[in-house]
Amino acid sequence: MRPIAAHDREAVAALSLRAWAPVFASLERVLRGSGVYEAQHPDWRVTQRQAVEQACDAEHVHVWVADLDTTVVGFTAVQLHDADLMGEIHMLAVDPAHQRRGIGSSLTEFAARWITDRGMTTMMVETGGDPGHAPARATYERAGFTPLPVVRYFRST
Repeated sequence: MRPIAAHDREAVAALSLRAWAPVFASLERVLRGSGVYEAQHPDWRVTQRQAVEQACDAEHVHVWVADLDTTVVGFTAVQLHDADLMGEIHMLAVDPAHQRRGIGSSLTEFAARWITDRGMTTMMVETGGDPGHAPARATYERAGFTPLPVVRYFRST
């Protein structure tokens, strides 16, 4: 793990889109016929790239990359909420070509140690309950996170 460098930004954005393609496909299946997916994600690649770039550029977000033989294979973005003494894993993605090798777990543990070292008493990560997010849920649960079921209802207008 190392802090993100300016030259990593494109690699991080590109791997994120590859990593999250199955997630957005899952969301589209779950929301099929409701009009919600189309309204919220008319072009998910554009909005997701923008979200990743904003996280990489934000002064209050700390970003690290997993580097394997000089290739960026994953990243995590962490935000501290000092008022609540809570650290949040804001984003985490691993390139599909490098998944199922422990990189997501390593990024999660790295972020957790960094949050703990900053004096935070609680950590949080949010992910979806749909089938596309199942690997992320498994990673976070293996890392000791406890899921708090939340139900969000959507409908198109």
